[in-house]
Amino acid sequence: MPREHDGEMTSEQRTTYAGASYWFSGVVDRVGRRWDEPGLGEWSVRDLVGHTSRALLTVETYLSAAREAPDTPLDLVSAADYLVASRVGLADPAAVAQRGRDAGAALGPDPAAAVHEIVDRVLALVTEQSGDAMVATPVGGMLLDAYLPGRVFELAVHGADLAHALGVTMQPPEPAVASALELGGHLAARSGTAGEVLRALTGRQGLRAGFTVL
Repeated sequence: MPREHDGEMTSEQRTTYAGASYWFSGVVDRVGRRWDEPGLGEWSVRDLVGHTSRALLTVETYLSAAREAPDTPLDLVSAADYLVASRVGLADPAAVAQRGRDAGAALGPDPAAAVHEIVDRVLALVTEQSGDAMVATPVGGMLLDAYLPGRVFELAVHGADLAHALGVTMQPPEPAVASALELGGHLAARSGTAGEVLRALTGRQGLRAGFTVL
């Protein structure tokens, strides 16, 4: 089972991120030997877990990149800003799919153990940071506490994808769900689909096929 980190998270964003990370690793523990079974779309379960692990690994990578470039400018204010900017430069479907496969392969012969190690390592790093630590993403610099809600979104959504693929009932932690829905609401508002989302959430209509706020 995932271990709770001994450090104290000092912001709501980092505490929510830690909870989402431990929950995801708990879902991974339910995979057993089913790594080659269908996960999501063209991804196997291993690929899906690998892709989701990037919600941890990118935090580590982008914090390191900012340390190496201390003059990184503040370009992005919110997680919604990041996701909108990423649509242009990082969202090529073939590239995303390949990154997932590569990340899955990188988990090695014991993927569940690898995920636990990543969670422990990255949360230890995040605990050491202030909320205004800079992260240097491929689409611009932003503060850590602004970047993390997007990673919580990934952990909650893809953790739920994984639970669905495995046929298990494991709901994300309430703070992670609230954070993911808040970010999804911001994205819907920016895309002009907020009314459609609100009507769906309140049972007035279903969402059209293929609908996404991303």
